[in-house]
Amino acid sequence: MAAVESGLPQVQKEPSEALQIGVKSNGIESIPKDELRLSSSECVVSIKEILAQPCQDDEERPWEKLSIYQIPLYLKNGEDKAYVPQIVSLGPYHHGKEPLRPMEQHKLRCLRCILKRFNHDIGPYLDSVKKEEEAARACYEGTISMSSDDFVQMMVLDGCFVIELLRGVSMGFEELGYSPNDPIFSMRLLMVKIQQDMIMLENQIPLSILDLLLGLQLGVLIPGLVARLSMQFFDSLHPNFSGEWIFNRSSNLGRLHCLGVFWQSMLPFNSTRSETKQQPRSWKLFIRCLTELRDARIKIRLTYTDNWGDIRFRDRILWIPQLVIHDGTRSLFLNLIAFEQCHFNCSNYVTSYVVFMHNLIKSPEDVRYLRNKRIIMHCLGSDAGVVDLFNELSQKVALDIEDSYLYDLSTEVELRCFNWYSRIESLQIKCKKWKAILKHKYFDSPWSIISLIAAFILLVLTFIQSLYAVYGYYKVGY
Repeated sequence: MAAVESGLPQVQKEPSEALQIGVKSNGIESIPKDELRLSSSECVVSIKEILAQPCQDDEERPWEKLSIYQIPLYLKNGEDKAYVPQIVSLGPYHHGKEPLRPMEQHKLRCLRCILKRFNHDIGPYLDSVKKEEEAARACYEGTISMSSDDFVQMMVLDGCFVIELLRGVSMGFEELGYSPNDPIFSMRLLMVKIQQDMIMLENQIPLSILDLLLGLQLGVLIPGLVARLSMQFFDSLHPNFSGEWIFNRSSNLGRLHCLGVFWQSMLPFNSTRSETKQQPRSWKLFIRCLTELRDARIKIRLTYTDNWGDIRFRDRILWIPQLVIHDGTRSLFLNLIAFEQCHFNCSNYVTSYVVFMHNLIKSPEDVRYLRNKRIIMHCLGSDAGVVDLFNELSQKVALDIEDSYLYDLSTEVELRCFNWYSRIESLQIKCKKWKAILKHKYFDSPWSIISLIAAFILLVLTFIQSLYAVYGYYKVGY
């Protein structure tokens, strides 16, 4: 490489005649073959030397350990508020930003309270996290430009703050030694904002670090305890209040974080699709809108289930669990979708549900119908806000419909309820309905029938009279 680099300045200082800027008579610049051959050989040597160098990303950044990602630009769509914390920073991505610095003093206050409560010294915490530094850095996407000491201190400070929040919500902050009028933990609105910050993909601490720090506090490592505490902490954000929190204890939660635990708790234990014979389909729509489904005599019913995404179809009835939409739903779903879009070998359960609901809901009338069925409950101010919400959530989302857990359901709905036989049957039912309306509204008395018969006879006589007049005109005159 040194030979190549030393040669480059000579070419720039003493350019050949063919490389000098100028337009010849024919308007085409030419490069001598020997110089072109030299340039190509230099390029090959340069690429070979670059490839021969050890790749830091391959050796020091094992991609399979990634779980905390920076939001891709194509998902942000100019929107930062849903992905950027507003109150507290956790982890390296937003560490030290000016709007989030006021919370740093409260993190230190929590750490002092923990050390005082357990009569501990800070040394074991720093030493234990130092041993896990490499594994913790590997959880984050991209290069973390922090020194080893700064990174370890940040992990301890942020991790202890998260644990104190989780335990405080579970046990009560007064039980942990905090004042009833604490400037942070007694402010309900502020706690809601902190809760929403802690569910953002770019604002996470690896669960393995949280387990380690809680184990140091309690004196014993209890696997899954932080996961259970975090599920209790985020209970109010869950989109289905009727279900209970569940998560697969056999999964590798150590690679995840609070958002990952929340995401996994929303999955069914068996989210794989049944291996059924697929029928060829030419349509690209996931599911038809609610108006079309109702016109096809498909009933919509509320189902009570522990799994918020357990949508089912049988006997021309579409069973949908209840969805609770609140102020934090938008940011929650955006970050869950971003996690599914970024995480390796990750299911698209949440993305599939959002796209399904986006296709189902196309107008405020659709939302009103689902609200009357208690399938959707929201506090957005208007039904149009729900339509806008799903429109925004579905923008620029990459989803292979055939890989969705709802693909079989949408196929069954289409094949059973929108074939030619079903359309003819639906038309016959509509004709019967129109006949009933006509009879009830216009023929509810015998006088109406007599008037209709008289009008019909008069219409026939008039037609016959006109026919004879035209016939006579052509027969006599022409």
